[in-house]
Amino acid sequence: MKKTEENCIRGCANVGMINNNIQEIDRLNEQLEQTAQVLNLAGNGTRLKILYIIHKEGKVCVCDLSDILNLSVSAISQHLRKLKDGKLLQSSKVGQTIYYQFNTASKGTLEKIFNIFNYKTTKKVA
Repeated sequence: MKKTEENCIRGCANVGMINNNIQEIDRLNEQLEQTAQVLNLAGNGTRLKILYIIHKEGKVCVCDLSDILNLSVSAISQHLRKLKDGKLLQSSKVGQTIYYQFNTASKGTLEKIFNIFNYKTTKKVA
């Protein structure tokens, strides 16, 4: 990216701050893009609930998600397909049952998001 020059029509540009943030955004670009993808997919309430349940349980089958969320297996499967296509989930088969869990590449980002809930529930009120 192009660095900001010392002269600016704003008259009070913080050039050091601007340049530091340009470098920081460049450094974090891949992580920010991955987080944006996660948030885009998790922006649907049902998919966010599915991800939260998988966060809590480690791996879950379609039927269990259907029972928990009171939605049809077909509806859950459509959401799982989007999450899997978006590389947030992976599946494994045990006998006839398919289980879904976080994809290794997205697990860290998803765990950080859901740790917000853990922080709020474990934080003591003064």
